[in-house]
Amino acid sequence: MAINQVAVSHTMLRDEGEAGSFLAAQVVEKLGGQSPNVLIVFASPEFDYVALLQAIEAGCKPDIMVGCSSAGEFSGCKDGNASVSLMAIRAEDMLFNAALGKGIAAGPIPALDQIMPVFTGAQHHDFPYRCALVLTDALAGYTDDMIHEITVRTGGTYQLFGGGAADDARFQQTHVFMGSSVHDDAVVVLEMLSKRPIGLGVRHGWEPSGEPLRVTEADGNKIISLNAIPAGDVFAAHAERTGQVFKRDDPLPFFLHNVIGIDTGDGFKLRVPLSLGNDGSVSCAAAVPVGSTVRLMVANVNSACEAASQASRAALDGLQGMPLAGSLLFDCAATRLRLGRAFGDELKAVADTLGSDNFAGCNTYGQIARAEGQFSGFHNCTAIVCAIPA
Repeated sequence: MAINQVAVSHTMLRDEGEAGSFLAAQVVEKLGGQSPNVLIVFASPEFDYVALLQAIEAGCKPDIMVGCSSAGEFSGCKDGNASVSLMAIRAEDMLFNAALGKGIAAGPIPALDQIMPVFTGAQHHDFPYRCALVLTDALAGYTDDMIHEITVRTGGTYQLFGGGAADDARFQQTHVFMGSSVHDDAVVVLEMLSKRPIGLGVRHGWEPSGEPLRVTEADGNKIISLNAIPAGDVFAAHAERTGQVFKRDDPLPFFLHNVIGIDTGDGFKLRVPLSLGNDGSVSCAAAVPVGSTVRLMVANVNSACEAASQASRAALDGLQGMPLAGSLLFDCAATRLRLGRAFGDELKAVADTLGSDNFAGCNTYGQIARAEGQFSGFHNCTAIVCAIPA
């Protein structure tokens, strides 16, 4: 019998009580009648979160429950919008702790001070493998800063992964869950300590197109100029040069297929452009630093599937030969919008590579990853896979 058990489930039932009861019943059945040590829930904003979470909690009585709002939910190759997915873990050789930090928008340090006690790895030398799931209100900002600061404060001893809560591409209000309580302007962290390796894979599958560009003026998430030219004009010129359509009054369809890659020296960290200002500035899903070198990036369905497959392979490799119990998968809301129905092909690629459809996850506003030898920080349009040993 496996030391660790992972159960996943997904539903498109719209009544919160029915959906929660269904998910909980599936979890208990798959765990042999036992309650999970931890439950991770991803839910569309179509739901009354509190009612949903209370029904799940009442049905399977997890020791810890965390989660976030999302922009597409899936369990294996079952996926949809206006749905709920979850993962339950019952483990004999893992320890879990969770914490909530509130008030991110006023500056990340107070919120970080609230969550740092969750990192107890130094007290558990018999659990040498340290991981943390980080789910945050990305609309509150400071995600890159938080990931950097957590890494510094923990001495780089944790693999970090997760993403920004989403709201079905409305970009109005996003939430994280702690138990059956629901919070915006907050971050929730789940510490995962293990006696055996936990695998983490990070890949995006985008390639540079066009010449390198210097960010000559920016303000937070807004790129004002590239090579001293209004950013919108640079995108328009790129569209003309590559035979694409760029509509200034509706730029998002173009932006989804032409994202910004920040040159890190050993790869590209992606940023999704979201809107075009009257002054020609381009607002992105996360900050692009002044002085950085960027490229406009391209991808297709095949490269997205290959990236998810490569992330899955890297996660499996991280298990160092241990069998797989289940996996968490995060990918970008923009990827789902860009691929449409073909997003199902990406999920199939993950299942084929893992050799299992026992995974769950959601589409997020940005993806979080800090793993040795891989891209680190806050990303867009990137597949993140966490593999849990059996």
